[in-house]
Amino acid sequence: MVMLLSGVAFASSSATATQAGSVQTYLVIYNQQKVPSDAAAIIEQAGGGLTYAYDKIGVAIAQSGSPDFRSALLADKRIQGVSSTEGFGVQQTDEFMELYDASGPPPGDLPNFPVSDTDPLFNLQWDMVQIYISEAHAITGGSPSVLVGDIDTGIDYNHPDLAANVDFANSVSCVGGIPNQDPAAWSDQFGHGTHTAGTIAAAANGIGIVGVAPNVKIAAIKAVDSEGYLYPEYVICAFMWAATHNVDVTNNSYFVDPWLFNCRNDPEQKAIWDGLRRAIRYAMSQGVTVVASAGNQNDDLAHPTVDTISPDDDTPLSREITNACGVIPAEIPGVITVSANGNLMQKSYYSSYGVGVVQVVAPGGDSRYQRTPAATRGTVLSTYPGNRYAYLQGTSMASPHAAGVAALIISQYGKMPPGRVAAYLTQTADSVPCPANPFDPSGDGRYLAICQGGEGYNSFYGHGQVNAFRAVTHDAGK
Repeated sequence: MVMLLSGVAFASSSATATQAGSVQTYLVIYNQQKVPSDAAAIIEQAGGGLTYAYDKIGVAIAQSGSPDFRSALLADKRIQGVSSTEGFGVQQTDEFMELYDASGPPPGDLPNFPVSDTDPLFNLQWDMVQIYISEAHAITGGSPSVLVGDIDTGIDYNHPDLAANVDFANSVSCVGGIPNQDPAAWSDQFGHGTHTAGTIAAAANGIGIVGVAPNVKIAAIKAVDSEGYLYPEYVICAFMWAATHNVDVTNNSYFVDPWLFNCRNDPEQKAIWDGLRRAIRYAMSQGVTVVASAGNQNDDLAHPTVDTISPDDDTPLSREITNACGVIPAEIPGVITVSANGNLMQKSYYSSYGVGVVQVVAPGGDSRYQRTPAATRGTVLSTYPGNRYAYLQGTSMASPHAAGVAALIISQYGKMPPGRVAAYLTQTADSVPCPANPFDPSGDGRYLAICQGGEGYNSFYGHGQVNAFRAVTHDAGK
């Protein structure tokens, strides 16, 4: 029996509360791009202990139970910022979860595309048809010399659609901010990472589905702990791992801050921002193309807003624009940020957007208003732990489509700087014009959004929907 699930994945929830006197993890950001040789001693004098040092970017991870630890460290003029990460955990939740029994053969005839797209569930992958994946696969399914790092909840490395492509030598758990290559540590216990990995690189092996780049290798870079939380030090570790382990592309279907926006005008949040930005920029400098989801808040990331919530019934009382704040990694310069659409080529009701933020759009699914036949409910089918397959929706599902196309571009044209990969991806995308404003798929104001820009570039779709065939033929005509 194949179990199929549907949901909006990797949404945030409130962070864990900080207990007085408890041991906390801190990011220590130095003014220079290196950690000084006496860092351990200085941290110990301040009442803490050095956990790990990322010398190439001047970031250290420390732990302390002292309430004076931060102020004591800031007395060292070599230190730019110190922040506890205790309140910055982001927990994975699955909303709108529905289970289906899909035992037996899939309905209808399977498509008979050449080379690689004849796997038995491919006819349910409307998302792959939408980005012309079969036409691209007639040219290339990717190269095994290309490595995609999936920064997520890990991977079920025993899944029959993934096992042949998992790179054990370059997979890791970054939980705690310290690399751990034990496969048990980076195995997926939540399913989100296995799902995104399948979209990127499920093998064309006659089993289940086919990924965007079925011949490339994929490394699990686990950044979610056993309680489902992702912390900034995990993400810093993940990017530093990618930078030093020959990763060509990273997929990032998450955001870091539990309140979504990390505000640079807050001293403690600024330390988080600076540490993450340094790690991401260092990875890019080492040739890593970074692809990230825009988020599922239906918010304009170019003019982000924060709601003041009623303590009585959780209803919004007011909305404030917070231009000093941004989403990480989506708003780090150089990151390819991806919004989501459904099978009707409209922005998914949940997808965030924004001029200057979104670069491309890709299929993420839209179960509520853009349904295909009942078997798929308009959501994205991919691999799931336990030899299963799941339907999920979210910008988490859109980002791996773009990451997979980036891997095909590198496979076809060779290793290149991330900026050039981004140029190939955006220049070969299919332009999508703004819908009529105001856009609201619900019709009752719940998902109201205003699209800004023209057909060549706009806030909903960026430069357009990724097109795998045009990408591997470098057809830049609109």
